[in-house]
Amino acid sequence: MILWIKAAHVISVIAWMAALLYLPRLFVYHCDAETGSELSETLKIMERRLLKAIMTPAMLSTWIFGFWAASVLNVWADTWFIVKLVAVLVLSGMHMAYAKWQKAFANDTNEKSQRFYRISNEVPAVLMIVIVIMVIVQPF
Repeated sequence: MILWIKAAHVISVIAWMAALLYLPRLFVYHCDAETGSELSETLKIMERRLLKAIMTPAMLSTWIFGFWAASVLNVWADTWFIVKLVAVLVLSGMHMAYAKWQKAFANDTNEKSQRFYRISNEVPAVLMIVIVIMVIVQPF
């Protein structure tokens, strides 16, 4: 059963990471779109759908299958798992920040620059590297 739980967890993580890496890219493009333009309105739809239909369900299933796997494997006290868990908590914080920024675009109140979103796009990538190393290498 644990292999099925792990498979579901990895599938969820892949979907979540894809969305976490794509949404800020949409924000970069949205910064250039004139408020009220067809492009701006299209990006609003894309951002909302990505967040609501893919990113949030993927995050929730990642947490559910991750906790289930951690329980079955009883890794709660392992240092590598604690480091991974902290990284996933930060990743979840980024998810919440992206949701806030999406609302700003939806309300035409974004005040952040393309550069800001480009930099924010790197945070999930760095966290992903940490998480993969913790799970595969288990250096601690």
